[in-house]
Amino acid sequence: MNYQGFIFLLLSFTLYQGLFAESFKMSTPFSIALDNLQNQINYTFKNVELLRRALTHASFSEENNKALSVLGESVIGTSVALRLLTNDVDTSSKDLNLRMAEASNVETSCAVDGTRLGLDKILRVSRKTNVTVPASEHYTFRAVFGAIAVDASSSDDAGRVYGVVHRGGAGRAMAM
Repeated sequence: MNYQGFIFLLLSFTLYQGLFAESFKMSTPFSIALDNLQNQINYTFKNVELLRRALTHASFSEENNKALSVLGESVIGTSVALRLLTNDVDTSSKDLNLRMAEASNVETSCAVDGTRLGLDKILRVSRKTNVTVPASEHYTFRAVFGAIAVDASSSDDAGRVYGVVHRGGAGRAMAM
């Protein structure tokens, strides 16, 4: 094959891949779980890599969910505070802080919601990491909302999704 023939073949293959990429999309158990989770929380990521990162523990990769978890904690706290103050603007600062702390508690709120979504089944961790520890689900749950905030460029959107999920409006994600 000559050089021109090779270039023609390469260009044809590239065009073929572009036209038919969706038809032949590879599906792994993890990508199926990501699709299912997006359906469960009723939010579709424009950049699904953010969701992948949110579901990646530091033991698995340097590209992990730690920073997204910090943002998610802020999103959840703001969402809780806004909801409380919208319902009763006279809520004391003590009660507000208490409710915000409860929403971010490792053993209760975030871990329970994370378990209900099945995050322990789709969180990517090293084999040495115990994924059943509530903290793993807790940080992962928060990271999902951090990822939504970045994806939507809006903590308000992430807070709305959190509100629906936290009040039980989301089902269980499919395990990998």
